Amino acid sequence: MRIVCLDVGQRRIGVAVSDALSVTAQGVETIFCRGEEQDAMRVKEICGVYLTDRVLVGLPLSLNGQEGPQAQRVREFAKRLALLGLNVRFQDERLTTVSAQRVLIEADVRREKRKQVVDKVAACYILQSFLDAGGWPEEKAEIKPPVKRGVFKVSDGKEFNMEQDEIVELIDEDGKEVQFEHLMTLEHQGKTYVCLAPVEPDEEIGDDELVILRIDTDEDGNDCYVTIEDDEELDDVFEKYLEIAEADED
Repeated sequence: MRIVCLDVGQRRIGVAVSDALSVTAQGVETIFCRGEEQDAMRVKEICGVYLTDRVLVGLPLSLNGQEGPQAQRVREFAKRLALLGLNVRFQDERLTTVSAQRVLIEADVRREKRKQVVDKVAACYILQSFLDAGGWPEEKAEIKPPVKRGVFKVSDGKEFNMEQDEIVELIDEDGKEVQFEHLMTLEHQGKTYVCLAPVEPDEEIGDDELVILRIDTDEDGNDCYVTIEDDEELDDVFEKYLEIAEADED
């Protein structure tokens, strides 16, 4: 997804945009300020043209890293953009306008022309430095801590083949049948655990939550799947799950 970058001044806002792969930046427009509401709506329109909600805003810090009045004005403008549904981040823009002026002077651009494009060039500098530093990393879905649900048993006496079954149907302690996707089976300190994700979310388990159950044996010698009451044990197994999952992804 492209990134729109702004160099926000009191009279003008320079606008740059990244390519679709977020590798290079190019200047696209200079917005001549007509009021925060109108200026914010113009930024929203530009984002619509480039099919993105990502806006990088240059934050004018002093040389010692402190925020002055202009930085506060920029933050207020960014809040207005966020209210329009745009995803806003900040980038240190110290000396970018100076660098842009130097490039334009070296290119023999006339003074009158420099005023019209310097903010757009500065926005390019801000965006390119952001892209070179790694850009806008894709946000990963948050994995919530495992939830506790009591004791589960396999539905209707079916056997759960951990090597083959992807969907398993378990019965909770209230007799309710719940379907899970089998993500992983792992060993930890001599015990076996299964990591499951609900096929459909309910009021107790969300669709982005993970359920970890320990395989125990009941009084009749049958396997049952028990939630982990010890927080330390639960955290240890959860960490091991993340390690294995990340290694598999790599």
